[in-house]
Amino acid sequence: MTSFAPDSIVLNRKLPLWYQVSQSLRASILGRAPQDPLRLPTEEQLAGHYGVSVLTMRQALKELEEEGLITRHRRRGTFIEPSAQRGSPVRLLGSVDAIVAQQSGMTTELLDQGSTTPSGELAEYFPDLTEVATYHRLRGDERTGEPTNHARNYVRPELAERIDCGDLLRWPMTKVLRDVVGVAIARITDTVEARIADPETARLLQVPLLSPILHYTGVTYDESGRVLDVAVIHYRGDRFSFTVTLDAH
Repeated sequence: MTSFAPDSIVLNRKLPLWYQVSQSLRASILGRAPQDPLRLPTEEQLAGHYGVSVLTMRQALKELEEEGLITRHRRRGTFIEPSAQRGSPVRLLGSVDAIVAQQSGMTTELLDQGSTTPSGELAEYFPDLTEVATYHRLRGDERTGEPTNHARNYVRPELAERIDCGDLLRWPMTKVLRDVVGVAIARITDTVEARIADPETARLLQVPLLSPILHYTGVTYDESGRVLDVAVIHYRGDRFSFTVTLDAH
C-alpha cells in the first residue's frame, strides 16, 4: 500500500525536535491533496525521513493523535483522519512550520491578484520598491464552507514572478515561498491585535458590522534582513485563538 509522503524540514537544534517534527507533519497533513494516501509511513521510516530518533518521532505522532489528526492501529499502521480538522490552538515556539500549520487545512479562494505602490507602513517594509505584488485570498472551513479569514499578501515582485497561483490555493504563502520558490526564510515577526470588522471584512467573513476580529500582521524576512512578504489577515474572532509559549532556557 502506498504511504503518504510528508514534506521535509530543516531542524533547529534550539527548539524541541518532537515539536518541530509534529508541526511539519501537521502542515503536510492539513495541506494534503484529496488524492494523497491516508496511510503514514512507519515510525522508523518517518524517523529516518526527519533525521530524528524513533522515540522523538513517537512523541510527535502522539501530539497529532491527541489532536485527532491521525489514528494509530496496532499491526495495521498509522492513518490520517480523512475529516481531520484543526482542533486546538497551535503552540508557537518560534518555528516557521508552526506558522505554516496555523494557516493550513482550509478551503481557499483567490479573490484577486495584482500590484500596488507601497504607502504608509507598507512603504517602511519595502523602502527600495515602487511596486509590490498583491494577493487577496478568502479561506473557509473545509467541512462547513463557512468563511474564517481573509488575507492580503504583499510580496516582492521578483518573487511573485515565480509563484504559481495554484499553489496558493493549496498552501500558505510562507510554505510557497520557502518550499516552492526556494527562499531562505530567516524569521517571521507576528503581531496580533483585536479590532472591529470593517464593511469589507464583515461582508467577506459573514459577520455583523463592528464584530470583534483578530487582525494579524506577519512580516517575513530573509537572512539579510530584507522583507520578502507582508501578510495582513483578518480572522473571525469566534473561530481563532493564538497561543505563544516562551522557552525560558
